[in-house]
Amino acid sequence: MNRKLIRPDLTEMKEHRHLAPITTPKHFRPRRSVPPDQTNAEGNYYIKQMANRTRMVIILKDGEELRGTIEWYDKVALKVHRLDAPNMLLMKDCVKYMYKEDDEGGGEDEE
Repeated sequence: MNRKLIRPDLTEMKEHRHLAPITTPKHFRPRRSVPPDQTNAEGNYYIKQMANRTRMVIILKDGEELRGTIEWYDKVALKVHRLDAPNMLLMKDCVKYMYKEDDEGGGEDEE
């Protein structure tokens, strides 16, 4: 018995390829760029508060509350100028949070 091998017509295959839209799979699409590691928001905030000499309330992780103005900052520390006590160098990892003294609800220093 002779078996005949059936092959598709190559010209027919080429025509079908041109008609079908080319789509790339989802996993081959280019990815969005990764957001930057540093936004500089923290530094901009400190600069603004230093320039305005804003009175700040700084709450430490142990619950202690400090009041003063930020004189300077670097990557790991803040220098706080206090009127009623010596200036203080704070390590940033000891700070729980901080806010402007004016945001306290009218300010306690005003009479």
